[in-house]
Amino acid sequence: MLIHPKIDPVAFQVGPLAVHWYGLTYLAAFGLFFFLATRRLRHEPYASLQGAGAWSKRDIEDMLFLGVVGVILGGRLGYCLFYKPAYYAAHPLEIFFIWQGGMSFHGGMLGVIASQWWYARSRGKPFWQVMDFVAPCVPLGLAAGRVGNFINGELWGRAADPSLPWAMAFPQSGSMLPRHPSQVYQFLLEGVLLFVLLWLYARQPRREAQVSAMFLIGYGVFRFIAEFFREPDGHLLWLKDQTGMSMGQWLCVPMILFGIALWVWAQRRPEHSTAPARPRRAG
Repeated sequence: MLIHPKIDPVAFQVGPLAVHWYGLTYLAAFGLFFFLATRRLRHEPYASLQGAGAWSKRDIEDMLFLGVVGVILGGRLGYCLFYKPAYYAAHPLEIFFIWQGGMSFHGGMLGVIASQWWYARSRGKPFWQVMDFVAPCVPLGLAAGRVGNFINGELWGRAADPSLPWAMAFPQSGSMLPRHPSQVYQFLLEGVLLFVLLWLYARQPRREAQVSAMFLIGYGVFRFIAEFFREPDGHLLWLKDQTGMSMGQWLCVPMILFGIALWVWAQRRPEHSTAPARPRRAG
């Protein structure tokens, strides 16, 4: 059985300033987004847009800034509302204590959607064109976040068969039970695999909003699967015990359903793809 190495959460310290690994993984996530987004500018339809509708690195910088704000505000508020509403209703000032931890992906996603809606409206760009641009650039950033979870030894998995070669004990859990390293599962599923599939999917001509729809479906399905191996937060065990599903799985259900509905809606719209139509051959 493997044992979590209990990595110091502080990467380095300069005087009184402590830089945490988790903060560095957030920086890595934003850096990966910027790198991939600049490559995305070469994809259609973004590479062919001209005039007021043209895309540039300045657009990426503005989208990234607003996205960071959306991730932090949405992630924090989502955690407070979805996971500990009673606690934060009784201690409202602690909503602002983000250094204590507590971020929700689903809340962060809603924050990003809101920030990109504002960006699209302020710049006169089609909302779904913006979201289709963003979607393939996100999963590797999510993978970086899971690396931070593993370094911190948090969000460990459920008890595993001791014969499982990669079963790992997390002393932070209060026991030495062999567990699934669910952070690694989520890194591979929601991060690497989703990125590969979505990046390849987005390279082909798609109707507007279908790339966004596939992100919702893909992440929702992979997160739903990963939750079978992830130990629910202690204050949410009652939900799994009573319904058989964790809070993460419940939040993924509307995400998947909305993604399917969005894809079908886009498919039935008058053809408007994310790549310019190829000219037909004469004759």
